[in-house]
Amino acid sequence: MKTVYVETSILSYLAARPTRDLLAAARQQMTREWWDTRREGFDLYISPLVDQEARRGDPEAARRRIGALGGLPTLEIVEEAYALAAALIAEGALPRTAKHDATHIALASVHGMDYLLTWNCRHIDNAETKPIVRSVCAAHGYSCPEICTPEELMGDQDEG
Repeated sequence: MKTVYVETSILSYLAARPTRDLLAAARQQMTREWWDTRREGFDLYISPLVDQEARRGDPEAARRRIGALGGLPTLEIVEEAYALAAALIAEGALPRTAKHDATHIALASVHGMDYLLTWNCRHIDNAETKPIVRSVCAAHGYSCPEICTPEELMGDQDEG
């Protein structure tokens, strides 16, 4: 099966309380739909960074995010990932303020993930920066995973 690195924003939308914010509500619904109907078609992975980020903030919300992890396998944070994350920042793919975002991308790349699933469209799933991210990964000998949202990884909706 194809592999998916699940970034923290997915858990946040999955475990969030209902909201009146239309965009957030749509993302929550799309995330739940993907989680309920598509996740079993992939091998899902997280990292210690995802676990650490999921535990932050309001204790009740953190409990729901951790519960959503459901024992997903954890990728090891290896030195190569730190080096690639530093290169992503140094070579202009991501800003200096996005160290954790660079680390998520680097971990998924170094571990050969097929997809990086995220709702972080500011730094990770950004159409303007993804070509630079792919270029930096390739220059350092890694294949960049396909960075996408749950909406983009829904597959053929007509499959029966």
